[in-house]
Amino acid sequence: MREVDVLGVRVEMPTNQPIVLLRERDGGRYLPIWIGAAEAAAITYAQQGVVPPRPLTHDLMRDILSVLGHELTEVRIVALKESVFHAALIIDGKTEISSRASDAIALALRTGSKVLVEPSILDEAAIVVSSEEDDEVERFKEFLDHVSAEDFEQPGEPGQAQDT
Repeated sequence: MREVDVLGVRVEMPTNQPIVLLRERDGGRYLPIWIGAAEAAAITYAQQGVVPPRPLTHDLMRDILSVLGHELTEVRIVALKESVFHAALIIDGKTEISSRASDAIALALRTGSKVLVEPSILDEAAIVVSSEEDDEVERFKEFLDHVSAEDFEQPGEPGQAQDT
């Protein structure tokens, strides 16, 4: 398994679909994962340290684990089937629970857990950024400094989740 950093979320044009971008920690590959608007907002909230007035689903999951005396040890992105990423939550280092990748990432950010990706998935779906494209990554990081979770709400449908 390869550890990745969660760089953040952006909206891909022209489809207007949010993506979360992961970067291989000990390598130069980037893994884009297309996600729903609600998950994009949840990831952005976690990265910006936004504390909602009432717990959102991922906050609730974190709190339940904590109250029950368990720990999210790590998140693993374990499969790519028909263009859909599949993940696993590893609880207490031994129990594995199936998850959508976007939900797993949102929970990992709230618990400070590692995010790992199967090397075969990186081989299949990751991209290598050339020196010219490095400027685009820097612009993406600048974008992340100025984006808010509200930017991912769909007009007329606040808070409605898309399943990917």
